[in-house]
Amino acid sequence: MQKYPLLFLFLFVSWTFSFAQIEDKRGLVAKGAELVKVQDGFSFTEGPAINRQGDVYFTDQPNDKIYIWNPNSNQISLFREGAGRSNGLYFQLDGTLIAAADLNNELWAIDPKTGKETVLVPSFKSKKLNGPNDIWVRPSGGLYFTDPLYPRPYWEGIRGKEMEQDGQHVYFLSADRTELFRVAEDLKQPNGIVGTPDGKILYVADIGDKKTWRYDINEDGYLTNKTLFCEMGSDGMTIDDRGNLYLTGKGVTVFDKKGEQIAHIPVPENWTANVCFGATDRRTLFITAMGSVYTLKMKARGVW
Repeated sequence: MQKYPLLFLFLFVSWTFSFAQIEDKRGLVAKGAELVKVQDGFSFTEGPAINRQGDVYFTDQPNDKIYIWNPNSNQISLFREGAGRSNGLYFQLDGTLIAAADLNNELWAIDPKTGKETVLVPSFKSKKLNGPNDIWVRPSGGLYFTDPLYPRPYWEGIRGKEMEQDGQHVYFLSADRTELFRVAEDLKQPNGIVGTPDGKILYVADIGDKKTWRYDINEDGYLTNKTLFCEMGSDGMTIDDRGNLYLTGKGVTVFDKKGEQIAHIPVPENWTANVCFGATDRRTLFITAMGSVYTLKMKARGVW
């Protein structure tokens, strides 16, 4: 009778080992690198964004906090408590932190030195946004953000669960903050968003339709030439110096610029929310997943 427990143990260990294996067809991951859990104990981590020094800011939205990961010490510290229930984050070139502040469905600019916020977008056409989710700042100025609807328990007493907008869209805010307009109105539930470092191409994940789309970016901020990039949606996204796109959900899945899957990084959590490159050399992949954050040493390099 002892052989059955032993067989079960063998199968369990084998499954665990196979789950942990990273698939990497193009040598993106550093040789011998393993996924490292930096810290757990959060409620739901999201929105990682790198500053110029290589630090990564990320959110714990249910607990309404923004944290900082220092790559030199591998330590995490609290940046701000009472963060407007921020979700996605992104740094401008001048060091200003842009935050998708979901409590009142706004877009914020946060001074990283003082922590003081300025509301950039309070609404659209006098109606509340659904809940700004993910952000990408264009190198030449202006920014894009997605606005899906995810009704939150903390909205009680602030707003209803029904959307005030006529759909879930993608928006562009001009560099001088005088223009705000929609650039994609035909998506089911846009979520992850990122652009190329030359500012010419924008990728938008429609997580509700399980697709990611590629657009050309016009100088005025409008998008043209919508084409299907891959048959997979994503919560958050990042891009590396080779033009590969990193999508999240069930771990991290990597596609080359032609839309071919070239890598998969399993993460031992029920959901992987977001990802970015961190550290001064931009060769550490920083992953937010459920109540934890992880890092992975890479050969590929981030571009932001």
